[in-house]
Amino acid sequence: MTATAELPVEGELPELAGATAWLNSAPLTPAGLRGRVVVVQFCTFSCINWLRTVPYVRAWAAKYRDAGLVLIGAHSPEFPFEHDLAKIRAALGDLGIEHPVAVDNDFVVWRAFDNAYWPALYFVDAGGRIRHHHFGEEDYERSERVIQQLLAEAGHDGVADDLVAVEPDGVFRAADWDRLGSPETYVGYARATGFASPGGISPDRGRVYAEPPRLALNQWALSGDWTVGSQSATLGEPDGRILHRFRGRDLNLVLGSRTEAPVHFRVRVDGRPPDGSAGLDVDGRGAGTVTEDRLYQLVRQDGPVADRTVEITFLDAGAQAYVFTFG
Repeated sequence: MTATAELPVEGELPELAGATAWLNSAPLTPAGLRGRVVVVQFCTFSCINWLRTVPYVRAWAAKYRDAGLVLIGAHSPEFPFEHDLAKIRAALGDLGIEHPVAVDNDFVVWRAFDNAYWPALYFVDAGGRIRHHHFGEEDYERSERVIQQLLAEAGHDGVADDLVAVEPDGVFRAADWDRLGSPETYVGYARATGFASPGGISPDRGRVYAEPPRLALNQWALSGDWTVGSQSATLGEPDGRILHRFRGRDLNLVLGSRTEAPVHFRVRVDGRPPDGSAGLDVDGRGAGTVTEDRLYQLVRQDGPVADRTVEITFLDAGAQAYVFTFG
């Protein structure tokens, strides 16, 4: 089978002119990229599924840059805080992202690709034709082999045929898919599922919520004075709680602060401090602080993965909770 047959043409590289800003580069165009192999990745900086791809994407950008690869990020925001250019720049800088990034706040580039996923990869040959795509995580070997093939087709001799040596850890560590039993769980009412506080959600209205006597797997609840908006829940008074019954090695929660002042919180797992199961953003006693809008890893189970109930108590008002994710 020929290389072209293996990687059929899926379309042309769309215009990137809809980006509201560019980071790490002047604006790029399909015409200016002609003759280069291009990989476009859609991302948003609080997304755990994208974060787990970052070590591979950084490694590909570095390894194949001199061979003619241009890796472009398209940052299309999921939550309101991800529209803020300063926050995007800081988050990507903290992650070591040095390749060009199109800031796609209006989703113009997203729509031009007819994209529907974070993350998504589109592989473009030197003639400007999309030859392959991959949605979601995993399949890194296949993606790198596509890069190598397109570079070879473009006449770049001597492209190394080995694979990048990546050993992700921390938040970048691959999910434990075999033992994962909880789906992404949104807190805002637009996409909320599994909410178990008595009386349900009162949209856009401050209210004192109570936790139920028990939570079934993949149910969650609020306790205290919360206002649940379409994208997030905001705590009006100190000592409010959010609880979730989950199954997975990791539990993450995207958090922010309404006033951008630090918000201190305390995590309990099945009523106890997490100790060795503390995530990256809490200590063994369960203490943590919201200092910026981002994903916080709260639990990483260090033993057998079992159904657990996590309880996060926010000691200060103004906490904003967006989505639970797992790994």
